[in-house]
Amino acid sequence: MECVLCRIGNENAVITETKHWIVSLSHDQSYLGRCLIVAKRHVGSLSELKKCEWEDFGEVVKRLELALTKAFNATLFNINCMMNDAYLKHPPNPHVHWHLRPRYSHTVVFEGRTFFDKEFGHRFNPEKTRKVRDNLRDDIIARMITYLGT
Repeated sequence: MECVLCRIGNENAVITETKHWIVSLSHDQSYLGRCLIVAKRHVGSLSELKKCEWEDFGEVVKRLELALTKAFNATLFNINCMMNDAYLKHPPNPHVHWHLRPRYSHTVVFEGRTFFDKEFGHRFNPEKTRKVRDNLRDDIIARMITYLGT
């Protein structure tokens, strides 16, 4: 069965990867710097993750939080693992992945575009989406990569 998340490494939106995880910038930038952290191996539940994968995940999150704080002055981070869509088809084909949403208590202007988190202090709005043009996605990725190494 085909898995979209298994192919994520083939996208041009890859920010970084480790032995166990690949990080890709989401097409939805309603929260500037929103990205997906995807397990490299096809694993269907959190309980199936190995200790080394959990440890690596922790390091990935630390690096991303630091990079997004330096790059865009993110205030806090929401991280969730919701694999509901995998169960919309039969048979289900879940693949562990995380959505990391930086949250901002202030307006951020990047490359002439204004990002404002009007739900700050509340849960994220699943209906809110903001697609950005490819060159702006590339600029966001480049800015994040700049700070990932520090």
